[in-house]
Amino acid sequence: MKPRSIFDRRILAIPVVLVCLAATAYLEKSSLARRPAQRREALKLPLMDPRIVVLKGRRQLKLYSAGSLVRTYKVGLGLNPVDDKKRQGDRATPEGEFYIFTKNNKSAYYLSLGISYPNVEDAERGLRDGLISSAQHDTIVKAIKRKATPPQHTALGGDIYIHGNGATSDWTWGCVALENDDIKELFDAVGVGTPVTIKP
Repeated sequence: MKPRSIFDRRILAIPVVLVCLAATAYLEKSSLARRPAQRREALKLPLMDPRIVVLKGRRQLKLYSAGSLVRTYKVGLGLNPVDDKKRQGDRATPEGEFYIFTKNNKSAYYLSLGISYPNVEDAERGLRDGLISSAQHDTIVKAIKRKATPPQHTALGGDIYIHGNGATSDWTWGCVALENDDIKELFDAVGVGTPVTIKP
């Protein structure tokens, strides 16, 4: 059998080289995929006079410390994401001035921060619209003045939380939803009484 020419051997080597290049590219890609995502710099705790601002239209929750923005999180809202909450079952996320009235580390949605809905403005509107009684109105107002838990089971609705389980869509019944890593960071950074502003 005639020995192969140098040209023949070079031709046969081309597929081998291509296979090696493809394998190298695959291994590099796999290595990158296995690398952990780059972590953001940790918040410097404790925060000074923390404040939460939710911008519904932008699907953002902004966290402030001493008036300076320290974090912006993506959020999901209620299934009725545009309207201001007015009554039980409307699936809207409320707007206005609130505060965190409780922290729940055993939430069905990983972790949760209770928002003090309904507030005084909600109570005034509810009384005017005939949704709540004068006694219910007065109970809400007294709770807000004490920075306590307002009644959660009137016709105005309640159980509005900032919680986990995902921010990729508007899927809640009126709550503000974050990714679990984000709600963990927020949960650890703020306490009961932290002001919460929710804007359209």
